[in-house]
Amino acid sequence: MNPRFLFAAFLSLALVAVPVVAQTPNADVYRHTTDTLIESAMKSSVAYDRLAYLSDRIGNRISGSAQLDQAIEWAKKEMTADGLENVHTETVMVPRWVRGKESAELVSPTKRSLIMLGLGGSIGTGKRGITAEVVTVSDFAELDKRGADGEIKGKIVCYNVPFTQYGETVRYRTGGAVRAAKWGAVASLTRSVGTRSLQTPHTGGMRYDDKTPKIPSAAITAEDAEALARMQLRGEHPVVTLKMEAKTLSDVPSANVVAEWRGREKPNEIVVVGGHLDSWDVGTGSNDDGGGCMAVWEAVRLLKMLNVRPRRTVRVVLFTNEENGLRGGTGYAKAHAAEIPDHVFALESDSGVGKPLGFSLDAGTVSILQPLLADLLKETGATDIEIGGGGADISPLLSSGVPGGELTNDMTMYWQIHHTPADTMDKIDPKEFKRCVAALAVLTYIVAERPERLPRGRGQ
Repeated sequence: MNPRFLFAAFLSLALVAVPVVAQTPNADVYRHTTDTLIESAMKSSVAYDRLAYLSDRIGNRISGSAQLDQAIEWAKKEMTADGLENVHTETVMVPRWVRGKESAELVSPTKRSLIMLGLGGSIGTGKRGITAEVVTVSDFAELDKRGADGEIKGKIVCYNVPFTQYGETVRYRTGGAVRAAKWGAVASLTRSVGTRSLQTPHTGGMRYDDKTPKIPSAAITAEDAEALARMQLRGEHPVVTLKMEAKTLSDVPSANVVAEWRGREKPNEIVVVGGHLDSWDVGTGSNDDGGGCMAVWEAVRLLKMLNVRPRRTVRVVLFTNEENGLRGGTGYAKAHAAEIPDHVFALESDSGVGKPLGFSLDAGTVSILQPLLADLLKETGATDIEIGGGGADISPLLSSGVPGGELTNDMTMYWQIHHTPADTMDKIDPKEFKRCVAALAVLTYIVAERPERLPRGRGQ
């Protein structure tokens, strides 16, 4: 490369970088407090113990369930006991989907049970169930080709799609029933969306549309999906009986749990930190997202315990109904619409609480926060910063221009147990969980304390 070009490029980068450095506060301004927050987070077992109680005593918490109601009241009571301020609940109406009894049986060319979980929002099969030949496809393109050839009508479609990345693979779970029904399928089965399977099915949400007949939809294990595919390759015609009592009842009231630690100088400016308190109706929701809820709550509790009042108010929100409706996130944004211009940052934890890697942040905040976090979070290991934003519950805030972010984690274990009966407390590593708390507490403190607001996000 031409040396003169290299010099010009270097000079250009240098000129761009100078204003960023000049506008970035020195990490030493925050160091004493952030070091104390990290030390306190690593010593405390409060959040871990609370997560264990939530998991072991309350259990899974699907929207509309008595367990979710119990968790909401418990969190409100405990936040009040912590001495947090303005502790209250904010009611929203949520969907109520009930699983009921369910089963899947391979009846030909051999007989055995298939391990399955109905997908959230699915209709049932009726008492007699559905018995039909299974056609296994590897993607939507194969489905459409075989549908056009008349091979799908009256059959059960099985999507045998190995996990690549969540956004790419989950579309077969969420939209598979509608796509299959367009070709006349009577039910759909989806290979569970996860990186590894030990005969463990993964549930999750699915959706219908008003233009297509509704058909029952369930997840089966990777092992069973592969077996059905092999039978088909051998020229066999596997037949399955699917029985599901699933039904959707009328909406019921639920609530977000809200608590604050008021700012000392700018109490009307708000930093939101949150996770979702609901879970699917299997496992105990310890990773998704009990851990995230306890971690953000603990980050705020530590500020109170250490009597550290940042300039701005920190508001912790435990959202309801993220899994099958997002009513908590949208309800919060609607209830606080008048305050949104004074929401200066929104932070979410909903990627499990495995080893913290760093944060995904709104593009406009990266150059401001990255130098600080790379310095102040060395001890936690959460120093990798990427351009992104936040999770589902804060997405309505982000779309309104609130800058945001989310904790990023090592998700090796997470995708193996995501939405499964195996999402339980024993999968939580206490030390890594504490590192998550520490990282969340540091970022929360910095954005609440810095003199200037962060630039508005992509929504404006």
